[in-house]
Amino acid sequence: MTAMLSTPAIGRAAVTEKIVAAKLAKDLNWTAIAEEIGGSKEWVTCALLGQMQLSTEQADKAAALFGLTPAEAKWLTKVPNRGGQPTVPTDPLLYRFYEIIQVYGPAMKELIEEEFGDGIMSAIDFSTDIKRAEDPKGDRVIVTLSGKFLHYKHY
Repeated sequence: MTAMLSTPAIGRAAVTEKIVAAKLAKDLNWTAIAEEIGGSKEWVTCALLGQMQLSTEQADKAAALFGLTPAEAKWLTKVPNRGGQPTVPTDPLLYRFYEIIQVYGPAMKELIEEEFGDGIMSAIDFSTDIKRAEDPKGDRVIVTLSGKFLHYKHY
């Protein structure tokens, strides 16, 4: 009886791990990677971490940059399963975003509804920007979230 050789299954998580390892090994930063692949540093980073879908052209550029196989690059062009974090994260930086929403979320919701009416801010028609601002008391992180307002429909 001959043993069958099988190729290990490739998945999106494995591709993400390979990208992060190559980024570290090549001493790259997300801004330079985004310039090479095409797109904002926020969106490209999100895509390469598995939360957005790259075009074939962008995936080919990522494959060249990170040494991905054609099969691995194809994963970058597939619609992702977004989110994937069923519990509050324990990473201190990520947890602070949850804390911000827990503390400021109700007030933000009230102010948005007062300004726009009954609806939501889109996470699909959306952009974000992350900047650093020098401050004598310690540098500041500026996070801008910009989403299209969508009114709830009456029917």
